[in-house]
Amino acid sequence: MENYSIILFLLAVMIGLSAVADKIKLPYPILMVTAGIAVGFIPGMPKIEIDPDVVFLLFLPPMLYDAAFNISWTEFKKNINTISSLAFALVFLTASGIAITAYFIIPGMTWPLAFVLGAILSATDAVAAMSITKGLGLSHKTLTILEGESLINDASGLIAYRLAVAAVAGSSFVFWKAGLQFLLLIGGGFAVGWVLGNGLRFILKQLSGNKLVAISFTLLMPFIAYSVAEELHVSGVIAVVTLGLIISQFAKKLFPDGTKAQSKAIWEIIVFILNGLVFVLIGLEFPYVLDNIDRQEILPLIGYSFLVCLVALAIRMARVFLQKINIDRAFRKTQDSRFEDAQLDWKNCLIISWSGMRGIVSLATAIALPVTLADGQAFPQRDTIIFIAVVTVLITLVGQGLSLPMLVKRLGVTKDEF
Repeated sequence: MENYSIILFLLAVMIGLSAVADKIKLPYPILMVTAGIAVGFIPGMPKIEIDPDVVFLLFLPPMLYDAAFNISWTEFKKNINTISSLAFALVFLTASGIAITAYFIIPGMTWPLAFVLGAILSATDAVAAMSITKGLGLSHKTLTILEGESLINDASGLIAYRLAVAAVAGSSFVFWKAGLQFLLLIGGGFAVGWVLGNGLRFILKQLSGNKLVAISFTLLMPFIAYSVAEELHVSGVIAVVTLGLIISQFAKKLFPDGTKAQSKAIWEIIVFILNGLVFVLIGLEFPYVLDNIDRQEILPLIGYSFLVCLVALAIRMARVFLQKINIDRAFRKTQDSRFEDAQLDWKNCLIISWSGMRGIVSLATAIALPVTLADGQAFPQRDTIIFIAVVTVLITLVGQGLSLPMLVKRLGVTKDEF
């Protein structure tokens, strides 16, 4: 009964703060995170631990599906080169850059542990990117690149995380095996999403007159896709994203206007509640993470977290502007309209670079670190890695999230920029 009351309390806080955020023009993820931290410090407040399995199964599928369903497919195809570069190459570059930094600055950090931290913080967060950029007047191209990147990069970040944790446990890292495993996970996830998406297409054709059942199937399918993919040991993230993209293509033809309106309203409520809870839970974790850290280590660890953020931002900025140079060069050589449509200007490159917030997936993967290794020994530096991950998430959400609207205003970027 106590947990039930806490959930109701958090929901009430979330809904109330959402209204306040609109009034004071503050991105609601930042307000939610701040409120979560404040609630966590309330004397006598029961400890609320995030279960990573709940995050991956309950929160991730509906939010990924909704984002994939609503993304502009035309813009997605036009910018697939940039999206792929950020979702795959940038993830591994960021993981490596953070690992190198952590190895040399954090006492007792081995290479495998450094890569665990790098993998945890390698991917940007879809929920944070969409929530903070909403209403800023960014172009469809910029929004699609940010959303597309954060939809897909969870898969590559989670794969890098699995490999790094396995290395800590003693498994040897073989590059070609890791590459093959990566391709199998991505390809398998795509196959699961494609099969279930087309299966749902067939079902909805037979249920064209039954709105409630049709909507219920669309609500259920993201969870099924994620669960099936994970049971088959392939990427659940890619399965859900593929499912959302496929359903978005045929939903306009199969859903009557009334069904589409009902489905959209239901999904908006679900995503609104889940988004708010995600950010409140991120804030709630901070006070409890503090309990596991020696007071003398807190300030140095916060300093390491700021340095990690700077390294991640520098790598992201370099990769985004390099992508701009590559596209411009390809267009000059070929005069191909595909490269012309994909070109970026420096203003939007800067905005894309600054929008690399970390979020709930980074937090969940950090907390999911095993407490002990297979031989019974404690997982080394676990509390340190979790603390740095939580602080880094907070820094990117609050620091970059608060300054992003000011950056957009200062640059004078509008929807007609491209």
